[in-house]
Amino acid sequence: MAARIPSLQWAGRAVPRDLLYKRTTLPLRPRPLRFLATAKSPKPRPYEHEKPLISSRSKSSQNDRSLPTAPRLEQKREYKGVYAPYWRLSIGVVLIGSIVYSMFTSPLQLTEAPSIADRDSISKRESGVTEKSPMRLRMEAFIKEKQKEIVSALQQLDPANQFRTDTWTRPAGGGGISCVQQDGEVFEKAGVNTSIVYGTLPRSAIEKMRVNHKAIDPDVDSLEFFAAGLSLVLHPQNPHAPTVHLNYRYFETMDKDGKCNAWWFGGGTDLTPSYLYDEDAIHFHRCIKDACDKHDRGYYPRFKQWCDKYFYIPHRQESRGIGGIFFDDLDVEEKDQEQLFSFVKDCLVSFLPGYLPIITKRKDMPYEEKEKQWQQLRRGRYVEFNLVHDRGTSFGLNTPSARVESILMSLPLTARWMYMHEAEKGTREERITSVLKQPVEWV
Repeated sequence: MAARIPSLQWAGRAVPRDLLYKRTTLPLRPRPLRFLATAKSPKPRPYEHEKPLISSRSKSSQNDRSLPTAPRLEQKREYKGVYAPYWRLSIGVVLIGSIVYSMFTSPLQLTEAPSIADRDSISKRESGVTEKSPMRLRMEAFIKEKQKEIVSALQQLDPANQFRTDTWTRPAGGGGISCVQQDGEVFEKAGVNTSIVYGTLPRSAIEKMRVNHKAIDPDVDSLEFFAAGLSLVLHPQNPHAPTVHLNYRYFETMDKDGKCNAWWFGGGTDLTPSYLYDEDAIHFHRCIKDACDKHDRGYYPRFKQWCDKYFYIPHRQESRGIGGIFFDDLDVEEKDQEQLFSFVKDCLVSFLPGYLPIITKRKDMPYEEKEKQWQQLRRGRYVEFNLVHDRGTSFGLNTPSARVESILMSLPLTARWMYMHEAEKGTREERITSVLKQPVEWV
């Protein structure tokens, strides 16, 4: 008895037995296509190693109406995210085109040329400062070097109280470094500042400067200028130790290209004691005279007289201190630029040898309260001169974007004014008062 072949059903209908051996005619359930997106083409494509098992009925079954046909595979592809690159490309082309169009149709806008301060900054950064650099850069480098040296020497007198160092900049160009010590063991207030200023002089300032500097062009409405200086004021705690002031500076005017058309040096130093010690006055003046004599033997007597005249308080009819040297507006009519720069350097170098021995000797001397009060009275006179008569203070406060804290650094931390106070006759207070009313030739 022949083996019975079981029947096969598909979709609820019986499949003829002769189709069991025709593999191509079996209506199998179609597998959905899976797509692979490649890096070369954003469009997905079928996996190459997987092909659909059936896409349509075989030829042998096309005429068999009794066999239900397998559903035709509808290869409708949904390209989610496929068209986005084309949109981005289209938008990019439009944007780039508009940018290129605006470049050719918009008016050309020129950027501002770098300022003189910017060009000097680039020059210092790329080439440093050498003997061939402009004088303004050489002066700036020199005063910054001496500032470090002086602050270091003063710090050794009072290591426990550190100098506060502030570095600041000006919007128009330049800046400065302020080194200040307050309420120390040796100094009630000590300040050593450097300042670098770039700016523009108005017509009124040009006319005033032409009185002493004929090289300045009188037919311009404004001029670029540069100023660099080192200022120092030391107010000791001990009334037997003298206050000292120092300032050396350089000024030049320039055209728009930074070419110098007028320049000059100024400066000086002076001693202001509350109690007079002749040996201190002689030592201080001798150090200054030695520096002056290296360049011109007429400098010391000339600049000492200028100092006595400049640091005079008219409303008190007395000098601020016992003098030193003072000069201003030294330009090509005096000596050439290199000679005057050498003179200023030697004067500044002579400061520490002239003052350090004095402060070292006097800083620890005993004193009484009445001597401290006399010191405060003398400092009141110091304040009067600086705020009323000092040209440097006036120039600084009237300079745009001035740093007021650095300008008023010269003022003492404390001062005193007493109504109708007079020194008693025959006292040391009376002696210093008489010297201030009649300057003395110390060397």
